[in-house]
Amino acid sequence: MDWLRHSFSRSSRNSKSPNTQTQSNSKGRKEEEEEERIYGITEELINHVKSFTVDTFKNFPLQDEDEATYGEEAQSTSNKVRTDLSQWQEKHATLILSRVKEISQLRYVLCPRHLKEKQFWKIYFKLARSHVVEYELRAVQQEKLKRMAMEDEKSSDNSPYEVEMAEAKHGNFIEPTSPS
Repeated sequence: MDWLRHSFSRSSRNSKSPNTQTQSNSKGRKEEEEEERIYGITEELINHVKSFTVDTFKNFPLQDEDEATYGEEAQSTSNKVRTDLSQWQEKHATLILSRVKEISQLRYVLCPRHLKEKQFWKIYFKLARSHVVEYELRAVQQEKLKRMAMEDEKSSDNSPYEVEMAEAKHGNFIEPTSPS
């Protein structure tokens, strides 16, 4: 009788597992989709990126000043994305490499034989600019708003008493006179 109960409980656990796993996979995919949306990974961008060829990158006009400016190599992160990119661009690059195998293959073929890593990403972001600029600007704006909110929060943490004490320490505080 005990083995039957044990067997039944195990089968009921197993029958719940796939459902729970499906829910967590569904939740994980929704989070991935939200992240991709934030970083501008849209179907339009994916189709645009898939149209890139080796020649697209090789024949892209880079100014000589860019060459001189980028003579020194920046370090790569653990995700193999350049650290000379903004934080938003770095995350976007990581996502696009994982989502679009064609760009990953192009990067493999081009870097470092034909282009430096920095040149590759500079060209990529110029080619993709029309598709990603609004997402990058939104991210920059949201970051500024967060910083402003944090600064406001810090300044509102000072109570009026603390402000008066700070002013008194600096000699800016004037003692109120009592009526005579």
